[in-house]
Amino acid sequence: MKQEDSLSPTQYQDRKRKTIEQLLPRVKSVALNLITTLPRNVELNDLVQEGVIALLQSFDRYDPSKGATFFTFSMKRVKGAMYDYLRKIDWLPRTTRQQVKTVERAMIELEGELGKLPSISEISDRTGMTVEEVETTLNEISRGQILHLDEHANMDEDEFIDFIPSKEDPPDEHLVRSELKMALHEEIRSLSERDQLILSLYYVEELTFKEIGSIVGVSESRISQLHTIIIAKLKQKLS
Repeated sequence: MKQEDSLSPTQYQDRKRKTIEQLLPRVKSVALNLITTLPRNVELNDLVQEGVIALLQSFDRYDPSKGATFFTFSMKRVKGAMYDYLRKIDWLPRTTRQQVKTVERAMIELEGELGKLPSISEISDRTGMTVEEVETTLNEISRGQILHLDEHANMDEDEFIDFIPSKEDPPDEHLVRSELKMALHEEIRSLSERDQLILSLYYVEELTFKEIGSIVGVSESRISQLHTIIIAKLKQKLS
C-alpha cells in the first residue's frame, strides 16, 4: 500500500498490523472452504500460512488508484497463493485419472439424455463403478476443477469468472482469453437459475458448500456434487 505522506513509518506499520489482524479470520475462512474438498494429507495450517504471507505482501503492493478495494485485491492474492501451493501437490494416481475421465463422460451423456443433472446412483449404473467410487472420483474432479479454474480466472464482484490478460501476454493470448471469457459467460447464462445461483454463491459471494446447501435446500455433499457436474459440463462445452 502506498505510504501516505502524512504517515510516519511507525504509523504505517501500525495501520498494516491492524489491517492484517482484521483480515486474518477471512484468510482462515478461505482455507477452510478449500480444505473441505482436499485430501487429508493437506494441512489447514499450511494453507493459512501461505495465505497470511500473501496478505502481508498485498498490503505493501496495494495501489488504491487502480480502483479495486484492498479486500478484493488481497483476497485474490491470498487465494492465488493457496492454489499455487496446492498445485505443487500431486495426489492423483493414474488409475484415478482414468476414473475421472469415465465419470465426466458419463455425467455429460446422462445430462443430455435425462435433461437434468444425474444422480450418483445413475452415474454408478452408467459407469459400472460403485457409489463410493463415484463419490470419491467426484471429489477428485472437484479439486482439479477448482485449481484449474483459478489458474486462468480472476474473480470479480460483477462477473462469475473474469479472464484478465496480463501485460506480459502476447497479443494472440489476449485474443484467446477474451474469446474464452465471452464463451464462458454465454455458457453460464444458458445454465438453469439454480446452477447459476450455485456458481454465484461459491465464486462471487464466496460461501462454503454447507452455506450454499442451506440456501438451496440440499445437503453439503449434494452441493459439492452439483458444483462438480456443472463445471464438468461447462468444461466439456468449452472444449
